Amino acid sequence: MKGIIIGLAAIFSIVSWTSCQRANAFVDLQTGETVELEKDEATGAMINVKTGEPVKLYVNTRTNDTIYGPTGQVVNNQVHRSSDGQYVYAGDVKVKYEDDGDYKVKDGDYKEKYDDGEYKVKNGDYKKKVDEDGDVKIKNGDTKIKIDGETGERKVKRD
Repeated sequence: MKGIIIGLAAIFSIVSWTSCQRANAFVDLQTGETVELEKDEATGAMINVKTGEPVKLYVNTRTNDTIYGPTGQVVNNQVHRSSDGQYVYAGDVKVKYEDDGDYKVKDGDYKEKYDDGEYKVKNGDYKKKVDEDGDVKIKNGDTKIKIDGETGERKVKRD
């Protein structure tokens, strides 16, 4: 009888400990790892206890909420995956429109700009520029492409 009671007590302890661990589990969306977090009293941002680094986006597995680490704001359905595979809070995307039709967009490493008839886009190693006269320049890693806006002549150079 004592063996059964001790066994049940051990099982209850393990289940209780596991439940507590799950109740406080957070998942860092950038790494996919379960992390322990604490609030930085100076900035209000959530910090990974193990690394001391701020956590930008995380999931509270107890409530299934996605949370923006710098502010603690619940951002469910406001997060998307960028072209480089990172999760980005839509509030981090900066868009600026001007009355004359010019605009700028910045989303992590992605940048796009239209200014006075000139269009530019940059995403990591990829860059594209379209001049007002239609000339196009593209750089993608070691490859450079120039396209004449009038003739359509195309030149390709590889480093």
